[in-house]
Parts: sequence; structure tokens; C-alpha cells
Amino acid sequence: MNNQTVEKLRNIRLGAMAQLHLTYVEQNRLASMTCDEYLALLTDHQWEQRQNSKVERLLRQASFRQLASMADINYSADRNLDKNMFARLGTLDFAARKENVIICGASGTGKSYLSQALGHQACLSGIKTLYTVTGRLFKKLKLSKVDGTYLKELEKLTRVQLLILDDFGLQAFDNQDREIMMDIIDDRHGKKSTIISSQIPVSAWYEIIGGQGTIADAILDRIINSSHRIDLKGDSLRKGILKQE
Repeated sequence: MNNQTVEKLRNIRLGAMAQLHLTYVEQNRLASMTCDEYLALLTDHQWEQRQNSKVERLLRQASFRQLASMADINYSADRNLDKNMFARLGTLDFAARKENVIICGASGTGKSYLSQALGHQACLSGIKTLYTVTGRLFKKLKLSKVDGTYLKELEKLTRVQLLILDDFGLQAFDNQDREIMMDIIDDRHGKKSTIISSQIPVSAWYEIIGGQGTIADAILDRIINSSHRIDLKGDSLRKGILKQE
């Protein structure tokens, strides 16, 4: 091994590569490789380890409630879920274009699962994602107004490339809810993507947001006009699971 190769190896972070090296030594596989081939192998292995660590970190930070996967989506006819349309969403092109996704349907029809499947796919692609129940997020931000950290919390949300707001609209908004929602959506409009899942049809959102019509109009205009819509039908999937058990 020449001095130049040794110097390159010194400049590469070790860790997982050290274990790979030990494995190759134990299996006596180094004899058939040139120095450059071995260096390339270690470099590729380190890159893979870093990518895997990044994905694991993104999944952990996303705080998903379920382990959802695009591969496990149920496309039965009674769900009104277009497989081609959802597969296109799975390419995350909507996130690249800073567009939103709205998923509506009755309780148990799989809204949360679909939104988290897209979120999981985003993490696998290196996109910073956050899943949160809307009501809990509002409570957290209301408390942050009291302790003076509201702007800092908003900035954290702004840095999230894909924000998933689950169970949107379960309760009518009060004045603070409206202000918070407006701040979140206004900061993200045209810059980052948001997925919203709700039991309430979009046609009723105006009434739920309430307050002065101009605020509701502003919020809905920013959410809906740049969104992909999914309206799920059918019986609760949870009932089907219980019947199988």
C-alpha cells in the first residue's frame, strides 16, 4: 500500500469501516483486491452507513405514531383510493413543488396511515418530516406564547420540509387556534409542503376555522389551492382487523 493511499485512508472517518476491514481480514478477502479497489469499497461502505444513520435520525425525529409503508397500502375498490395517483404522490414530486396533500375520510378509513406512509417515504429520501396531531400542536404553541418561545417554535416548524397535521378540525378553532394556523400556513406557503388529514370534509373547514371570514379565507386559500385531494370512502379498516382477530 503506497503512501498516498495510506494518507487517503487516514482522512476517511472510521467507525463502521473498521468492522468491515476486520471482516475482510478474517475472511482473507484482501489478497484479491487492489489498494484502489479496497479504498473504494471502504468509502462506499462509509457513505452507506452515513445515509442509513441519517434516515434513522429522520424517522426518529418525525415522531410517527405508526410504522406505515407505501408497500402495505390497501387499494381495495371501496376505499376510493386511486393507486396510480397515490403512487405519484409517493415519488414526492409534490414536495419538490412545495404542494400540499389533503386526505379526508371517516374515522378508521386509514387517513393517518396514508399520511404517515408518505412521511416515511420522505424520510427515506432524506426529507426532514414531522408528524403531529393538530390539537396537540396547538396546545404546545399556546403554551409557548406564555413562556415567550412562540417564535422559536414556529421557526422549528418552518425548517421542517414536510409537516403532517393529523386529525385536523376535530374541534372548532378559537382565536388563538386561528392565529397559530395562519402563522404556520403562511410561513410554509410556497416554501414547504404540508399534509393534512381530517375526518371533516373540506367543505366544512370554513365553518370550523370560523372567526373573521378573511382569516378563514386566507388559511384555506393557502392550503387548498395548491393541494392534492384524497377523499376516502368505505367502512373502518379497524373493524376489519377486529373481525379477522
